[in-house]
Amino acid sequence: MPPRFSLTHHFTIASLIAFALVAITLIYFQIRQSGFFHHIQQKEIQLAQEMQDELIARVELTARQNLLDSQEHGQTNLARMFSNALWNSDFAPFMEQVRGVDFNHCRFLRDSAGGATMPPPGEGARACFAAQGDLIRAMPRFASLDAKVRAAMRGTSVFRIAVYDLQGVTVYSSEHARIGDDRSTSPGWLGAARDGRVISTLTHGERPSASQGGVESRDLIASYLPLKAPGSDSPVGVIKVETDITPFLRQIQATSLALRHTADNRQERAARKALDIREQVDQGARTQLVVLATLLAMLYLVLLAIVRRAQRLIEKQAQESDATKQRMAQTEKMTSLGRMVAGVAHQLNTPLAFSKSNVFMTIQALDNMVPAIESSARMLEKEVAGDPDATQPHDLDGLGIGSSLGQIPDELRTAQEMLGDVLMGMDQMHELVDNLRAFTRVDRTRTTQVDLNRTLSAVVCVARSVVSTKVRVAEAFQDVPLIDCNVSQLNQAFLNLIINAAQAIRGAGTVTVATSVEQGEVCVEVVDTGCGIPDRILPHIFDAYFTTKPADEGTGLGLAITKDVVDQHGGRIEVDTQEGVGTRFRVFLPLSARGTA
Repeated sequence: MPPRFSLTHHFTIASLIAFALVAITLIYFQIRQSGFFHHIQQKEIQLAQEMQDELIARVELTARQNLLDSQEHGQTNLARMFSNALWNSDFAPFMEQVRGVDFNHCRFLRDSAGGATMPPPGEGARACFAAQGDLIRAMPRFASLDAKVRAAMRGTSVFRIAVYDLQGVTVYSSEHARIGDDRSTSPGWLGAARDGRVISTLTHGERPSASQGGVESRDLIASYLPLKAPGSDSPVGVIKVETDITPFLRQIQATSLALRHTADNRQERAARKALDIREQVDQGARTQLVVLATLLAMLYLVLLAIVRRAQRLIEKQAQESDATKQRMAQTEKMTSLGRMVAGVAHQLNTPLAFSKSNVFMTIQALDNMVPAIESSARMLEKEVAGDPDATQPHDLDGLGIGSSLGQIPDELRTAQEMLGDVLMGMDQMHELVDNLRAFTRVDRTRTTQVDLNRTLSAVVCVARSVVSTKVRVAEAFQDVPLIDCNVSQLNQAFLNLIINAAQAIRGAGTVTVATSVEQGEVCVEVVDTGCGIPDRILPHIFDAYFTTKPADEGTGLGLAITKDVVDQHGGRIEVDTQEGVGTRFRVFLPLSARGTA
């Protein structure tokens, strides 16, 4: 027999695979979406960071440039004021004296340094320029000029002032050690001397620190300006003014740091906000996944419930189909049995009829013979006794029957009794044949008025012939009204109950079949003194194919067919049982047929 198709099993496997694929796909796209969102957030944060860095850099650069421009403008005015104030009285005479100092030899050493017989570059030239610087510092006008310059610088942000001639030699510097230096290669001097432009650059300088001790590094703006005599457009030299802008740069740096700090704080808040948004998005996505998973699970459970319901219906229909086939086979068997019993009954009734007639006639003949034989026996006894009333004497002793004449009536009565027993056995055989015919008959009218006590008597009679001789089947019938039923189906149902009750008895016991009327219904009870039904088995006793008997003793359809028959008659079955004591089945049938087939 091929295995049955299990709808639940196949649905469970297919749906779990499908739901797993859907879940994996959703999780994959959720991870991709989350990663893409995170990537976009990181790009936005990075772009914002770059924009803020660029903005801060531009702000700082603009501030430095504005500072440089403003300082350059101020230093240009300062240089002009300085030259206007000191040129005629001090610088012009001083420059005239400086022209008398010969720097050509030093320039020759500078230009020819590095030859085969010359010292290394810088050493001879620097020594020469330094020596000429000493000559300049020794000039009579230097001290007066230096004092006025320093007095003018006092209380200002001017860090250092230097003056170069048109050859690039430092003819004056507020830092005396620099006097005589050659600055002809300096870009600032070149731009101011050649092109007449103002050249400003950011530089660093060092000066002694009164608060910290040692040397303090300062940020400076060095401006190279063409030095012109008042009322003249021709440059006579280059003046370099170095202004200390350390406080301004520190302020710009502090402002930049404040902007940077503000930008970092905003960036950090933006990052936290982005993280919160991402967490919210992830939480929302997880919530969506949970909701979707819940919906899928609910859908799966609903579909599983539907499929299980369908599976149960399929199984129930299969069981009903099998049970119907079994009932049809049973009905066919009962029909065949009925025909066979009818034929056997017909075959038996004929010999039973003439045998019974012959026995009855023999008994009548014996009954007719007994008076004559008794009378003859009395006459013979009188002759033996010498009674003068005897009609004719006979030699009975010579015949050998004198001693047995008295036993003839007793033997005749014994023969009569034996023939009576034979007649009673024939009556019982006739009754059994009638009960078999009543039990197995197939009615053309399936539903009819039936005396339940009478049909139960036939069932009990048949049951006694198939159950163990140790089990007594007792009847306890009360007067019950006729009911509409299909008698052949009820016979089968009650026979199943009686046989099951007898099989539940181990050894000797009693099965009692009783009838009564309760609340407008006919009640048939089948009570046994058997082993009872365990609680774990009781809910399944009416299930088709459920049996606790060996495979060769039962199919598990007896009680299922019985319940089906009772249900078709509009009745019900109640079961009371106690392990070790016995079981009582109570079948309630309506007085009129309802739903019988």
